[in-house]
Amino acid sequence: MKSTQRSKSKPRPRPDEGGRLKIGDDWNAIRIIALSQGNPLKAIAELVENSIDAHAKSVTITRGREHGEHYLAVKDDGDGVPRDAEGLPDFKYVATHICDSIKRHLKAEGNGAGLQGEFGIGLLSFWTVGETLTMSSTGADDRAYQMVMSKGEPRYTVGPRRALFFERGTELKVSPLLEGIRSLSGEKIQWYLASELRDRVRHSGVRVTVIDKLARKQYEVEPRQFEGRLLHQLPAVRSGFGDAYAELYLTEPADTSRVALTRSGTRVIEDLRTLSGLEHPPWTSRYLQGLIDVPFLNLTPGTRSGIVHDDRYAALMNALAPLESHLNAVIEAQQRAEEEQANRESLRAIQRAFREAMLALPREEYDWFAIHARSRQEGDGGGSRGGGTEGGRAMPRRMMRHSGSRSGPCLNLRNALSSSTQAPCTAWSSRRRRARSR
Repeated sequence: MKSTQRSKSKPRPRPDEGGRLKIGDDWNAIRIIALSQGNPLKAIAELVENSIDAHAKSVTITRGREHGEHYLAVKDDGDGVPRDAEGLPDFKYVATHICDSIKRHLKAEGNGAGLQGEFGIGLLSFWTVGETLTMSSTGADDRAYQMVMSKGEPRYTVGPRRALFFERGTELKVSPLLEGIRSLSGEKIQWYLASELRDRVRHSGVRVTVIDKLARKQYEVEPRQFEGRLLHQLPAVRSGFGDAYAELYLTEPADTSRVALTRSGTRVIEDLRTLSGLEHPPWTSRYLQGLIDVPFLNLTPGTRSGIVHDDRYAALMNALAPLESHLNAVIEAQQRAEEEQANRESLRAIQRAFREAMLALPREEYDWFAIHARSRQEGDGGGSRGGGTEGGRAMPRRMMRHSGSRSGPCLNLRNALSSSTQAPCTAWSSRRRRARSR
């Protein structure tokens, strides 16, 4: 009886029923998103990208220690936090519109050219860097306001900030840093940003400075320069979703040579050969450096260091085929040239080794020349004017000359060796033994 009542209270859904997906626990979803970024350097790069999207011309990253706690600050001179109707920084919108970025709406309206963010979760990546985020910006009244968010806490606070003077732009401060982040030096940050934001820094003209107060050093983020010979007239990479841009350099093979995949100037994949379907030459040859920028790819929102393998990715694979064929031909020609150069160098090294060996022999090692010459002269009555004879054959005059110095015979031997690298070492040794026995 109870089972019948239970079945009536919970009717089975009909096959034609459906609905819209919903998040059952909003805070748990925010927590998963905030912890999805596993690379703290990528999190720092996202904060810098927010400054670039805000039209900043100068960005300063400071690593230091204050009140016994390590901190990391990112300060820019950009537009600042958008203001609300009262002219105050709209921190409430920033904190309550996670996964609903303003930039995504601007892109949908066609006004987001040059903007990189689109997921509205970049600010949450501070969880992988430190415990507390303090975000400061000025309002229309030229006063500074700040928002404070803490790792693992669902609430945020907004209020005025005490300051001696107020500056345009936005400042973010993360402190205290996580235990594993404290050893992240300013030099490492500079090197990472130089590769990660190479084209974004170049195209925007922004000046990014890293100040490491702990090491007492300052670094300027210079876009990374590739090595090797720039390859011109490469086949176009075109697909139905748009075109890709390739900047590739031919260099000597090395483990450090790799081609990166970027999207709109921001690096997504450090090494192209790690992608599925690209584990083959030319990407695995280690002869190439550079990047391929593909603006139409879809990225995984959590880490933004992965690609969604959808129809856009398949279109890229097909579009890369002509470029791969061209690069393989260029690399094969380079390999043939390297082999020919190696053969020439080996030949010269062998010749040089024989010459040096002959020059190093003592003078008495050449006595057998004179012995043969005197024996033939005595047996033939002086022989012919052109030289002695041996077994009825004329002996060259140069083989008879022996002035008692090392230069004469050594020079003759060196001239003989220069015409051939196959020196008759065995015959040479046997003749010396016969000459000494006589």
